[in-house]
Amino acid sequence: MHALRRWWHDTAGGLPATFWYLWAGLLINRAGAFAMLFLSLYLTDVRGASVGLAGTVVGAYGAGGAAGVLLGGVLADRWGRRATLLAAHLVTAGLMVALAFSRPLLLIAVLSALIGVVHSMPSPAFVAAIVDVVPAERRSRAFNLQFWAFNLGMAVASLLAGVLAEASFTALFLVDAGATLTAAAVIGWKVPETLRVAAPAVGQPAARSAPRRPGLHTALTDRTFLVFVGLTFVLAVLTMQTSTIMPLAMSADGLGPSAYGSVVALGGALIVVGQLFVPRLIDRHRKDVVLAASTALLALGFGVLAVADELAIYLGAAAVWTVGSMLAAPPNAQINADLAPPQLRARYQSVFYLTFPAAAFVAPTLGGVSLQHLGDRHWLIVGGLGMVAAIGHLLAGPPRERHVAALRRADERKPTTHVGDRAPIA
Repeated sequence: MHALRRWWHDTAGGLPATFWYLWAGLLINRAGAFAMLFLSLYLTDVRGASVGLAGTVVGAYGAGGAAGVLLGGVLADRWGRRATLLAAHLVTAGLMVALAFSRPLLLIAVLSALIGVVHSMPSPAFVAAIVDVVPAERRSRAFNLQFWAFNLGMAVASLLAGVLAEASFTALFLVDAGATLTAAAVIGWKVPETLRVAAPAVGQPAARSAPRRPGLHTALTDRTFLVFVGLTFVLAVLTMQTSTIMPLAMSADGLGPSAYGSVVALGGALIVVGQLFVPRLIDRHRKDVVLAASTALLALGFGVLAVADELAIYLGAAAVWTVGSMLAAPPNAQINADLAPPQLRARYQSVFYLTFPAAAFVAPTLGGVSLQHLGDRHWLIVGGLGMVAAIGHLLAGPPRERHVAALRRADERKPTTHVGDRAPIA
């Protein structure tokens, strides 16, 4: 019993109530975000669209997502985290209801692009709010739980989507809208505004004393941050292999869709079962060392596919790269939070999150050509790229920590106030 209490404390102890309401909102959001998983099937089977047109509409949803990440970051730093989360969830629910009853394909395409925007807007606000309320020494466990909730929610969404799609696509969209409204209700009821802004100097009007607010360009010209984003992009390209190139390789080896499903299911099961044990494993180690080790595991797992021709090898490799992904999630999020100036947290998150749609484009585009012309040697290139990124983490870690220490010293000298408050917060 003592060991169990110790494990719970190390995994989830000391986190504020606001974090748990944000966590619950994220879990409900992800568990209910299942309608767009079946968008292409809905278009072809129900609306009579061609495969090419369905792909274009799904692509519009993805393009909207890239725009939504940036928009969400800017709004979360200007309006506030809570306002952005509520607006995005409420608009998403309305658009999902409209999509459920829309018939013209052009209207469905427009709605899909708009849903892509508002679906992605909450991501920077969620993470920025977590950083706002969780002390720095506890953020690793908070981000670990966030990653776990995201994957658990996606697993639940996948199961629910299949059942609802067989019953009614209209019900699929409406239940999605209902889940989104539920998440909005949790946030509106229990999550206060967490954004803090620099307080005006004592005795001076805010308009005269406040410096011009930095913008998105600050993140896009922060070299230390961009090096980290570049290394994260490599990690994202590696992880995207599982959903883009690996199915093609397995098919070439004579393995069918059920085999691919087994590999994906193994990864999801490992994350759901094992992610809660990650904090105790990594908290005693430097973040750059953890990221180097996790990226090396990803490189090793995908590199092994160069000799894979049986399901057992694919399953073993999946176990290796999944452990790498599990280890990488908390320090990746924590470093991103550490590098962001407090007034730009959401903007930095939005730039960071762009790595994933970018990787979703690069991985299949270049990976398909590489697999076609190089065959199994493609996996050696992927593994080599991962090893280079692992070394990059070790080289970038020490100067990055010095940069973070300088940001903290500067931040400690600034009085702050919550949005809407007048008195500075000590």
